[in-house]
Amino acid sequence: MSLCETLDRVLSKGVVIVGHLVISISGVDLIYVGLNVLVSSVETMQKGPWVAPGVTAGAPGRAEHALR
Repeated sequence: MSLCETLDRVLSKGVVIVGHLVISISGVDLIYVGLNVLVSSVETMQKGPWVAPGVTAGAPGRAEHALR
């Protein structure tokens, strides 16, 4: 697969990347870093199940809020 084909597939399907990092000393958590990344096209976001029924592209909804 070429890079262009891979990018096209990722944008058409969407990808979620989740990561957590905890730095601790002697069992005491000092630093916690959480990462949640959603990679998708706007069109895919608007078609997804997370958009409330009746919400259009111009109306404020979860999909537009997630992109801000």
